[in-house]
Amino acid sequence: MFRRIANEILSGLTVAIVALPLAIAFGITATGTSEGALVGLYGAIFAGFFAALFGGTPGQVTGPTGPITVVATGVIAAHGLEGAFLAFIMAGAFQILFGLCRLGSLIRFIPHPVVSGFMGGIALIIILGEFDQVQSSFLVAAGTIVLMLVSTRVIKSVPASLIALVIMTLILRLTDSLLQDVRVGPVPLNTAIDYIGQIPESIPSVIVPEFSGSLILTLVLPALSIALLGSIDSLLTSVVMDNITGNRHRSNKELIGQGLGNAASGLFGGLASAGATVRSVVNVRNGGRTALSAATHSVILLALVVGLGAVVQYIPLAVLSGILILTAFGMFDWESLRKTHVAPRGDVVVMFATMIITVLVDLTVAVAVGVVLALIVHVVKSRRRKASIVHDGADTYSVEGPLSFLSVDHVFTTLRNGRTHLSLSLKDVNYMDMSGAKALLTFIDHSHKSGVELDIKDLPPHVADRLIALANEEQRDKLETVVEDRLTGLR
Repeated sequence: MFRRIANEILSGLTVAIVALPLAIAFGITATGTSEGALVGLYGAIFAGFFAALFGGTPGQVTGPTGPITVVATGVIAAHGLEGAFLAFIMAGAFQILFGLCRLGSLIRFIPHPVVSGFMGGIALIIILGEFDQVQSSFLVAAGTIVLMLVSTRVIKSVPASLIALVIMTLILRLTDSLLQDVRVGPVPLNTAIDYIGQIPESIPSVIVPEFSGSLILTLVLPALSIALLGSIDSLLTSVVMDNITGNRHRSNKELIGQGLGNAASGLFGGLASAGATVRSVVNVRNGGRTALSAATHSVILLALVVGLGAVVQYIPLAVLSGILILTAFGMFDWESLRKTHVAPRGDVVVMFATMIITVLVDLTVAVAVGVVLALIVHVVKSRRRKASIVHDGADTYSVEGPLSFLSVDHVFTTLRNGRTHLSLSLKDVNYMDMSGAKALLTFIDHSHKSGVELDIKDLPPHVADRLIALANEEQRDKLETVVEDRLTGLR
């Protein structure tokens, strides 16, 4: 028991180190000022702590993320920080309402191409938003990116973002006095480098925003947008966590936890937050499996904040830009992008349409349009609305109808019940989209890891072709162990 607790605390420490530069970077991006460093950190501290305690995904880490930051930036620009904090509190209330109304279950119906396009669009927005800082201090941003790429390969035990942050800041501090003597005309060269600057060091306290009926009405749509995006972002991270751990999250409880976290964040002057995929994966891979590790990450950040101002002021903004740009590149679904030439054309259209609308129009509009397009593609490609799972006796099942984003959650939830052997017939699957193929490949992977003896038989040629086209090399090897000989001939 003691060793388990120790592992959770150590994992929380590791995640805090990963979260520190990201929280600062997202906070400054959202506010456009050095004050944003604390706003971002308070978001990771308070939203992270309460979401960990009351959420429904054990081990999930909450903090400022790309999608939330993009929306929060607009809200802060339009209504100021005080208005934004009220919007964050209202967004938290909406999320609690979503959870009580059991809307979290709807996440199962968001198609994989919509998720890929949405995250790709967010990544593009972040990258484009950092261009000004990169143009003014290109060498610093480029050096940060190169250092992160190198350290990722060489040093596994320390987060690359922290290594780049420390090394680049030290280099620039050491060369600062030299640059003062180097001038471009009458201007010292070191003035081209912007730093965070002094931030206040204080124990966070409750900030009750002033509000009126008219202000609340004005903030309803921004708050709802934050709540929707935060919910989608968090629940998608929960799905990723399920894929890694083999567990099943409680989506409605997770929404309530996220709502409580965002309400608390707004009250303490923090940025709205959501379940953060990278930080959550780091937590799980370092042994974090419960709320203790995620809550510990917030407590450690709080301890750091008390005396952080004197150090943080010397961090160059271009270093944070480099960290954000590389983080944004990691948000792209590169596997799906590489498979566009073999993926279903309808799914490819949905993915890129969602990505373009995310960048040019609005994030929530992009998700809505993407889902509608996916439904249209489904209706055109398949005459049946969703698949059904038929129990043929003992541990034998068959799937009938389209294996698509509308049915995969029901199908694989039914099949995943702790058995040691499973025979699955796909003879009557008349259509399979990218979501169906990804879900089936993930199910095969989980069965392999869990020691389940899985046999998949009667694959129609179009199903076999799609699985082979969308699987990576490791997944193809696992396919050959569970599928009949016809699969080998199609490679």
